[in-house]
Amino acid sequence: MSRGDKSSYSDKQKRQAKHIEHRQEAAGKSKETAERIAWATVNKQDGGGKKSGHGHRDHR
Repeated sequence: MSRGDKSSYSDKQKRQAKHIEHRQEAAGKSKETAERIAWATVNKQDGGGKKSGHGHRDHR
């Protein structure tokens, strides 16, 4: 079951999450675990939600 509202994500982020989810399922993870990993990965990469194109990235 999907957790949270995903409407603030771009189409690209949704495609990335779906791709990651499918890869995780193929690796033997449950649907729920695969989805959680996918969205956590997208959030870590992009900081979640749509970006306005302003500001800067934190380079650590």
